[in-house]
Amino acid sequence: MIPLGQLSLGGPDAVSVNAVSVNAVSVNAVSVDTVSASTATGPSRDRDELRAVFGRFATGVTIVTAGRTHPHGMTANSFTSVSLTPPLVLVCVRREAAMHDVILDHGAYAVSVLSARQGHLARHFANRARPRGGLEFAVAESTPGRRTGAPIMAGSLAWFECRLAAVYDGGDHSIFLGEVLDLGRVPDADDALLFYGGGFHGLAPEAVPYRR
Repeated sequence: MIPLGQLSLGGPDAVSVNAVSVNAVSVNAVSVDTVSASTATGPSRDRDELRAVFGRFATGVTIVTAGRTHPHGMTANSFTSVSLTPPLVLVCVRREAAMHDVILDHGAYAVSVLSARQGHLARHFANRARPRGGLEFAVAESTPGRRTGAPIMAGSLAWFECRLAAVYDGGDHSIFLGEVLDLGRVPDADDALLFYGGGFHGLAPEAVPYRR
């Protein structure tokens, strides 16, 4: 990986690397089975140490957006695919984040998967001091999604538009399960932006010998 800078994704508009889900809540009359999680045992860990251990799991980096007339965005690395049939993804959002209620209010969100050339966008949407409203998206070109109206960032490696299918309790986060309504990608792109050890890195394809 090629280091691109240091950043902690621990602010109010940021997300954690991992979260456990408990007590599913149905959205738009979609029924989802409740998932329970037992409390971890063993010695308590310092919050910073826990964050450091979580950070040893390399992830991609996304911009999650929601809203039409007054959209909101946030940097998220806790995004993952869930199912092919039906097509489902999830993203974990801190309950105190402004994005949390925006997703709930609109019942939909979009996800833009960032390339290594978009580290500035990841930093911008993780910055609690960034401007809000229309100026929040002035840093880069974006297009309203066809299905949700949420902004999709130009130049992204891939993107998804999702209907909020269910919400799960994940401790200090909520886990938003999304049904994919529309999607797209850049063919043969291999310059992904990664988050590892508290910093952004560019994927170096030549350093990965395995190929299908």
